[in-house]
Amino acid sequence: MADTNRHPVSDQTSLYEAYMAEIESRKAELGLHPKPIDSAELLSEIIAQIKDTDNAYREDSLQFFIYNTLPGTTPAAAVKAQFLKEIILGESTVAEISPGFAFELLSHMKGGPSVKVLLDLALGVDEGIAKQAADVLKTQVFLYEADTERLETAYKAGSTIAKDILESYARADFFTSLPELPEEIKVVTYIAAEGDISTDLLSPGNQAHSRSDRELHGQCMISPEAQKEIQALQAAHPDAKVMLIAEKGTMGVGSSRMSGVNNVALWTGEPVSPYVPFVNKAPIVAGTNGISPIFLTTVDVTGGIGIDLKNWVKKTDADGKVVTDENGDPILEQAYSVATGTVLTINTKEKKLYKGDDVLADITASFTPQKVEFMRAGGSYAVVFGKKLQTFAAETLGIEAPLVFAPAKEICHEGQGLTAVEKIFNRNAVGVTSKLPLLTGSDVRVKVNIVGSQDTTGLMTAQELEAMAATVISPTVDGAYQSGCHTASVWDSKAQANIPKLMSFMHNFGLITGRDPKDKYHPMTDVIHKVLNDITVDEWAIIIGGDSHTRMSKGVAFGADSGTVALALATGEATMPIPESVKVTFKGHMKPYMDFRDVVHATQAQMLKEFGENVFQGRIIEVQIGTLLADQAFTFTDWTAEMKAKASINISEDNTLIESLEIAKHRIQIMIDKGMDNDVHMLQGLIDKANKRIKEIKSGEKPALRPDANAKYYAELVVDLDQIDEPMIADPDVNNEDVSKRYTHDAIRGLSYYGGTKKVDLGFVGSCMVHKGDMKIMAQMFRNLEAQNGSVEFKAPLVVAPPTYNIVDELKEEGDWEVLKKYAGFEFDDSHPKEAARTEYQNILYLERPGCNLCMGNQEKAEKGDTVLATSTRLFQGRVVEDSNEKKGESLLASTPVVVLSTILGRTPTLEEYKAAVAGINLTDFAPPAKDLSAEPSVATIQFNI
Repeated sequence: MADTNRHPVSDQTSLYEAYMAEIESRKAELGLHPKPIDSAELLSEIIAQIKDTDNAYREDSLQFFIYNTLPGTTPAAAVKAQFLKEIILGESTVAEISPGFAFELLSHMKGGPSVKVLLDLALGVDEGIAKQAADVLKTQVFLYEADTERLETAYKAGSTIAKDILESYARADFFTSLPELPEEIKVVTYIAAEGDISTDLLSPGNQAHSRSDRELHGQCMISPEAQKEIQALQAAHPDAKVMLIAEKGTMGVGSSRMSGVNNVALWTGEPVSPYVPFVNKAPIVAGTNGISPIFLTTVDVTGGIGIDLKNWVKKTDADGKVVTDENGDPILEQAYSVATGTVLTINTKEKKLYKGDDVLADITASFTPQKVEFMRAGGSYAVVFGKKLQTFAAETLGIEAPLVFAPAKEICHEGQGLTAVEKIFNRNAVGVTSKLPLLTGSDVRVKVNIVGSQDTTGLMTAQELEAMAATVISPTVDGAYQSGCHTASVWDSKAQANIPKLMSFMHNFGLITGRDPKDKYHPMTDVIHKVLNDITVDEWAIIIGGDSHTRMSKGVAFGADSGTVALALATGEATMPIPESVKVTFKGHMKPYMDFRDVVHATQAQMLKEFGENVFQGRIIEVQIGTLLADQAFTFTDWTAEMKAKASINISEDNTLIESLEIAKHRIQIMIDKGMDNDVHMLQGLIDKANKRIKEIKSGEKPALRPDANAKYYAELVVDLDQIDEPMIADPDVNNEDVSKRYTHDAIRGLSYYGGTKKVDLGFVGSCMVHKGDMKIMAQMFRNLEAQNGSVEFKAPLVVAPPTYNIVDELKEEGDWEVLKKYAGFEFDDSHPKEAARTEYQNILYLERPGCNLCMGNQEKAEKGDTVLATSTRLFQGRVVEDSNEKKGESLLASTPVVVLSTILGRTPTLEEYKAAVAGINLTDFAPPAKDLSAEPSVATIQFNI
């Protein structure tokens, strides 16, 4: 993202001198290369020094200009493109940059100013220059409306050059001229870790501030020792690529980090361009249980390869039955070894993994026609934009575009009912040729309705938008929000440098922003998922967000990397296969002393017990919560990220959905009243859409979304509420002898497992998993305990971070905030926000600023080695709490009442103590819908956006 004021300097110091000083300190302190240039002012000084043939800095300036300037729509890119234009036209002469070389440099600048310059030259009067410019333009795909309109206008005016360019685009020469994938790719294995690999290992949350500085951020991948080991493998096997592996686990769970894939590509991939520093492509990653769905999307963005190894399989006896251990878990046995240093071969034609002449695995799923196109083009963006460009050119020429790209996979079966996700995808599908509704497995281009960008990935999203030459949000996006929640805890120098700059960029791009660049309204640090949940006003919507917890309780939401978020913002579209679905319903009765968080944990535990494996992984969880409002239902949909599901869909009753939409309208109106709406009145447009949807439901014109009764599911699970008789805790199981079973979310244990004796060092109530009801439960517990004991004393610190400001406001109005304040030793003050992270905690209640806080782990953390009990979703190693020299840090996850009581006791409570503490408190009032919320087949109602 552009930062034209990155180097504050005095009047006596030039920007170049300041840049050189930064280079020296960067090299001395960090051992890094010069930071890539995005400043127009700095590059202008550099160009002046290039033009001055006697300048002492001329040689270095040439290197910076050619090899160290960021492309796309950065201010520096505009200056670079203009200077190259001068060279091509002969207006400036640089011995080292011929006109031909200038064209080559323009060809690597992706779009924006460079495409404008190429169009200027191609449509200019000099025929020789025009032809050269046209030849370069034929290789470019990042063209926007302003660019294509110029071509169309010139073509209609009789320009032969414009016609030639359009014909090339219609043939998709920009793609067909690219080299095919090599038939064989030699790899050498590197076991990054055993068990599930969180993206925290590849891109730690506590280093989020450096993600947009790719070389600097690359230093945090795994460990310095691992980086040296990777380099040693590369030196020993110069003809092979290093394949990063999650042994006995899944690669890339937990978060949808582009920075994680960028780091892997930086260490093991290939440079995108010799003229673009520290941007690599084509990493190869693998896992025994494959790649997390959201992480695999990010791999596609970089044109990489993700492989499901299946190198450990369940052991079976002579009768074919699975053999289990004393805990009832399947025993795994190795099908083949991928130990570090093993040399393998990927055959891209046969789609098989070889060791020598032996076939180890079929990897067809890694080489679908669409994925092969991404690999060939160097990433998915080029294919997405290329398809649009080909369509535009063919339509302008009045011809049918030849079939160049793999046709969309359209799977249909007449008479088969649709799951909820199939209905949503069909309603939002673009460019479908089938007359019948599409089913699971179909590749679909869909309209994206809501987009969310969060602050620790937002800097990268802005860079991606600049790289793809986008300048304004797509008009087809209904709502888009840029949050400040991941950096809310501490307003330190890093946040002060990054966040205002990010908010300004996104505001100008067309998003609603948590912070107003003009300071017209109070900075909001509301948790992004909660905001997106409120601004989603149609359960038929598709949502894309820059975080794995983009899991709305209305519509279907997908957590995505920063690049996919950028693509959705720029184009208003996304492309993906329609996922399989698992249907979840409930039976029985919820006990009055249970919290809905316990139902969520029990769902995972009962699923694993029934199926023996995680049937949720990579699929949609279609859950019939029905009677719960959107806030409470979000507790379930949010947790589905930890279940490794691709997304979830809440099937709601009509009246419940209407009430949820009314609440959403109220909260959006509060945002408008605060002055957060933008020039196109995006927020008001959402209220209008909510009103329309409410009217449709009430009139019966279009009831709440229902799957068809004859829909086909991968699996169906009925959760028995009667079996849930004690609070449930997700335990990281840090001392499990099987390393692969540590830090997963699969060890779900009842409260009695701990016998009321497990010491708790810190409690955390907050993150996206709690809602207003949790805050009220906590206040009521304090009232109860005060009545019973005369006061409330904490034997462990309790950190509380409300998700949103509107929750704080409502709690103040209803008297609950005063109860919390009474026992708080710290209350956030936005007029004087914390400027340093807390490193030690007292046994008091901390009322923190709304935001992610400990869950994110990039600013605040528990003390090393602590046992933390949290309402969070994060139990990965080092995320909420790091290990000490004496003890492993562990983050156990539980309901709000369990966490609160544990901090008062300093240990986990017994079931009797817990029941006494919540007596008389209305926890989540949930009963399963009286009947199955499936509709009769209604496939004829689907409308396509052709």
